[in-house]
Amino acid sequence: MANADARAHQVAYAASKGAVTQMTLPMARDLGVFGIRVNTICPGIFDTPLMAAASDPVKAGLAVSVVAPKRLGNPKEFALLSTQIIENSYLNGEVIRLDGGIRMAYSSKI
Repeated sequence: MANADARAHQVAYAASKGAVTQMTLPMARDLGVFGIRVNTICPGIFDTPLMAAASDPVKAGLAVSVVAPKRLGNPKEFALLSTQIIENSYLNGEVIRLDGGIRMAYSSKI
């Protein structure tokens, strides 16, 4: 699931992402009686095979918005967080942003 930040004219995007994050805790409460934990990862921009199609200037432009480290995420970092969530049996009902602190800037352009 991508970050729930949305720019102007992205109401549907914000609603879909916001719905998932807002369902995390109630789902954890409902499913906890069955021993099922629910956590959500909200990834930022990751250097995936799909992103490989983007030019280096485009990637660099995206990385500028990342607070630290100033780069795109590495899929291994996503896998590491997933593993940590699974291994920490007390983690439940959490929404975790894995995005280097990036936040979408406001833009009124469509």
